[in-house]
Amino acid sequence: MNDRQYFEGVAARPGLYGLDRSYKSAVMFLVGFDEARSGGLLCGFTEWLVVRKGECSSFGWQALVLDEALPGVDSWGWSKLDGSTPEQEREAVDLLLARLLEFLAVRDDVPALARMYAQYDSLHARVGESGAE
Repeated sequence: MNDRQYFEGVAARPGLYGLDRSYKSAVMFLVGFDEARSGGLLCGFTEWLVVRKGECSSFGWQALVLDEALPGVDSWGWSKLDGSTPEQEREAVDLLLARLLEFLAVRDDVPALARMYAQYDSLHARVGESGAE
């Protein structure tokens, strides 16, 4: 079973994997899985999300996904969860797992991964050029 197949199972039946549908527990699950894989699962996930968004960000993947999941909440990072409903958290978890699956398809395709990193580099080069003026 590869990573994509494993996380398709997680997305389909999160309770089977001990997830309570809260965003924090899903993040901790992924961080733990990534640590067990010596950082091999999520390497490039933040960069992929930045390229997907089309703008540079100093946020990590946890905050980038949360920002996408709760666009109407005027807070940053974990504070976006303050006052969120259980349904909003479930939607954030669903989005997190969906984005992870999309990323894994790119991560496992060497030419696609190379293109993603080239786009990431290009985004940062543009920011560097505009900051130098």
